[in-house]
Amino acid sequence: MRFIAVLLLLVSGLAVAVPPAVATPPDAELVAFRQAIRAKYDLKEKAFAAHDAETIVTRFYTADVVSAGEGEGVFIGRDQIRPLYQEVVKDNKVKVESVQTFVKGDVGWDWANFHVYPTDGKTQPFTFAILFLWTRVNGEWMCKGDSFIKGSFKDLKAPTPR
Repeated sequence: MRFIAVLLLLVSGLAVAVPPAVATPPDAELVAFRQAIRAKYDLKEKAFAAHDAETIVTRFYTADVVSAGEGEGVFIGRDQIRPLYQEVVKDNKVKVESVQTFVKGDVGWDWANFHVYPTDGKTQPFTFAILFLWTRVNGEWMCKGDSFIKGSFKDLKAPTPR
């Protein structure tokens, strides 16, 4: 939990430390980033529905991914995250709802609601509030890391597009 708090403080501090003229990306850059990561979220959702952990591990995340989550622990690299996804894709479908997005050059992040719909017939749906960290690798946006806790960003409103 301390790792998540430090990560959130670091990201929040970066956003505050960037001067306003720099912190506001051009509309075209933000629109392109949102489209690219939406395609990645669609890929992840389809992979969950197909029980395909390998697509998530290799086409959504970077090789050196860091993932930290409430109740799950900390995973570093694809070899550590693979067993987690092999397990969770078995009985769950998901939907990613982007809430607030930032991009500058080859890095960006996205606050999102990660809705989980268990298919076991016993477990109730739930949501994680998640922060996805993105980097552009050879022209393709890849998730470099994520951090999540149970809950949602129901009160966090996306800024009105300029």
